[in-house]
Amino acid sequence: MQHEPQITSAYDGVSKTYEYDHCFKFIRQTMADADITIANLEVTLAGKPYSGYPMFSAPDALAAALKNAGVDILVTANNHTCDKRKKGVIRTLDVLDSLGITHTGSFRNQAEKDQNYPLLIEEKGFRLALLNYTYGLNGMPIDPPTKVNMIEEATIKADVAKAKSMKVDKVIAFMHWGLEYTHVPSKEQIEAANWLFDSGADIIIGAHPHVLQPMYFIEKENKEQLLVYSLGNFISDQRTAPRDGGAMFRMELVRRDGLVFIENPGYVLTWVWRPTLDGKRRYFVVPAAQYEQGKQMMDTYSHQLMQKYVDKMRALLNAKNERVNEYQYTSTDGWVLVE
Repeated sequence: MQHEPQITSAYDGVSKTYEYDHCFKFIRQTMADADITIANLEVTLAGKPYSGYPMFSAPDALAAALKNAGVDILVTANNHTCDKRKKGVIRTLDVLDSLGITHTGSFRNQAEKDQNYPLLIEEKGFRLALLNYTYGLNGMPIDPPTKVNMIEEATIKADVAKAKSMKVDKVIAFMHWGLEYTHVPSKEQIEAANWLFDSGADIIIGAHPHVLQPMYFIEKENKEQLLVYSLGNFISDQRTAPRDGGAMFRMELVRRDGLVFIENPGYVLTWVWRPTLDGKRRYFVVPAAQYEQGKQMMDTYSHQLMQKYVDKMRALLNAKNERVNEYQYTSTDGWVLVE
């Protein structure tokens, strides 16, 4: 997300341009290491005038920085998709296309959706289908001819069936759902996850609560089910703990005897460091486990805030998760899953 203070922070008064690459300098390698990196774009790229909450329009430079940091795919169906009406929906997709960032969840028209949805991802011999839906649009209408995917059970079941017909190895559903600022999945989330799995989805990744929620890896009747209810905030100006951080989810896919399996599902805790440098507020996404020990680039107070966040979220996820553990950073092997 890009709140007003972040937009102000990104502006260079000398060049009269916006720059976000520095925001991801500490997390860039972790993002780029993956074969495929997917993120939720919870702003529009509707052009000037730029604005933060409640009607977001971020500079195009944000998307460019995400591309530079290793993001391959952005999902665009969330409660802020229509903040700037039809212009915002269309211009966001135009900017992403100009940068070569694949996207799904919102569309310029029905024909575009018919042609490109579900999104097929092909990488290293694997075929994945990516679906994306939102619970709502903050009361904003979907202006014709644009389309935004909504959480509607019958439609999603049909989409999952279409994805399965594409002979994919896994179906991933990215869901914008749940109640804000609560670590406990709502009744609606739980019910939706159940019918998604019953319909044939294999992996469900969630957003919207702005805080972390539990993660589950279940083998049920010889079928794998991976469920991440909420990844919290990756970058934003929400500073009240535990909204000041989130997690990146990592997994590997392997093929054995003609079947594809999920291996090493886990998370990397992230925290937003907001120092004042050269008289200006800055925002950095920090992979917390890499910097909580040793590499201390931040001031003592900030480090204490990060550690407080990490300790609480680690305790929460250790207590609630099922077979989804934390990745810890080592100087010799990089990110290693802690069993």
